[in-house]
Amino acid sequence: MPKPLKIVVAGPIPRDTISTYENDIIMRYGCVTHPVIALSKLLDTEGIVVPVTNMHKKDTAGITQEFEDFKNVDLSGINTKEDSGTVILLDFKDQNNREEKQLACMNPIRPKHIKKHLDADAFVFVPITDFEISLSTLKHIKKHSKGLIIFDAHGATTAMDVKGHRHRKFWVDRDEWLPYIDVLKMNLEESQCMAFANEYEHEIPSIYDENATEHLDELAAHILKKGVSYFYVTMDSRGCILYHLEKNAIKKDWIRSVKVDKVVDTTGCGDSFAGGLAYGFAKYQDPIKAGQFANILGARRTQGKTWDVFRNAEETEAIRKLNYLT
Repeated sequence: MPKPLKIVVAGPIPRDTISTYENDIIMRYGCVTHPVIALSKLLDTEGIVVPVTNMHKKDTAGITQEFEDFKNVDLSGINTKEDSGTVILLDFKDQNNREEKQLACMNPIRPKHIKKHLDADAFVFVPITDFEISLSTLKHIKKHSKGLIIFDAHGATTAMDVKGHRHRKFWVDRDEWLPYIDVLKMNLEESQCMAFANEYEHEIPSIYDENATEHLDELAAHILKKGVSYFYVTMDSRGCILYHLEKNAIKKDWIRSVKVDKVVDTTGCGDSFAGGLAYGFAKYQDPIKAGQFANILGARRTQGKTWDVFRNAEETEAIRKLNYLT
């Protein structure tokens, strides 16, 4: 019998209050919770999922209840000793754009928080702000584990000011991080936060341009040169682009999206996408399949307000075959 798969998902579990673009109010625990539950359903008896996070003590009962129906979720990575968690307000102006306010900051995840789980097949890091994951943690995993490191750039390209407002920032120290990341995932806006110029004249151009893709090939070449094996850029409803090396040449694959009839809530789509990457790599060791599963989980996340949006492995595989093999 094969060894059960083990996937760690590390980052914050914020207590979210979400105002959707249709003016519905949703209150739930977010970020890490999305990929953990999606992976729990996919793995079922084939593996376990370990959320690694720092939280407020008063959220212990709530998050325990959130995961209680998912028997293959190991809660030993949830730490409340420092009583330091994350609280977020999200106000969606339309389907994809939102204003964010952060009212509490968790302590960074350090090597001590992950040392019991170095036997994992994959580590998924989904920070939402730039201080939540310590670089020393990635270095520690690289040195002591064979697990694949999947990193979402959302945190590295997001800062918080002293009023709690969240802002985009350039990932200026990117080259310190890239050698310790195996799979890097980001959206188009975040990619523009990595493709900064050596110097700007008078004014820095806006990065809010969904049609600005001319920087991607050069950025991908830099990222792969620094040691990242697979680089995914999500393009919202259009799908995602995968860059990787094949016979010492850069290969670029387009993985089309999974179409949905109506978008209910996009919160957690990027986190769910990262979970899909972990599933595809851990189970199949296949970057194309990983991108397909990632697209499916991201699309499924938009379909409702509860965890029923995620499906088991058999149902998810049926969705994959329908969208990619027919």
